[in-house]
Amino acid sequence: MTRAPAALRRLRRSLLAHRRGLAALCVGLAVAAGLQSQAAPAAPTVTVLVAARDLGGSTVIDSGDLSEVHFDPASVPSGVVTPTEALGRTTVGPVRAGEPLTDVRLLGAGLLEQQPGSVAAPVRIGDADALGLLRVGDRIDILAADPQRGGDAVVVAEDVPVLAVPQRRRTDPGLTGGGLLVVAVSEATALRLAGLGVSSFLSVVLVR
Repeated sequence: MTRAPAALRRLRRSLLAHRRGLAALCVGLAVAAGLQSQAAPAAPTVTVLVAARDLGGSTVIDSGDLSEVHFDPASVPSGVVTPTEALGRTTVGPVRAGEPLTDVRLLGAGLLEQQPGSVAAPVRIGDADALGLLRVGDRIDILAADPQRGGDAVVVAEDVPVLAVPQRRRTDPGLTGGGLLVVAVSEATALRLAGLGVSSFLSVVLVR
């Protein structure tokens, strides 16, 4: 019966001996809790799709080309696209790593909005090497020559903008060879170019 009071007396003496340290610890905990409760909430962010690496013009985008980064909402450019909107699309010019992907960086409706009344027409140019001289935004004339009849080439599309120069994946002889070019033209001109593409040798002249 005497052991319990003795143990309590020892505990009381121990607490009294360390009362200053315990008091300081309690004060510190209280201050930390107060500071945490008054800390400003984390700033809101928006997830933005960016290029995971440097992309060249006319790159067909796959999942390895994309990354997601948190942006301040005020710094997000207009026209940013989602992964679903970007996958499989073609860049119309170089895109730097970390640069947000927007609709005007990709071949599609966003780019055509800058060319009212136009459609994006793929055109197969006979001389694939000539396409290496072109860049997105160049203005060109498209000429057609009939390889069967001969004679001078005629201008079939004048002062049209280049939307994309897709990377060449093969070289075949004849009308199915050459290289592909995408231009913005009227629907009527697009139909004419489609017809000439199977009967004529198409070439380009850089205007500006």
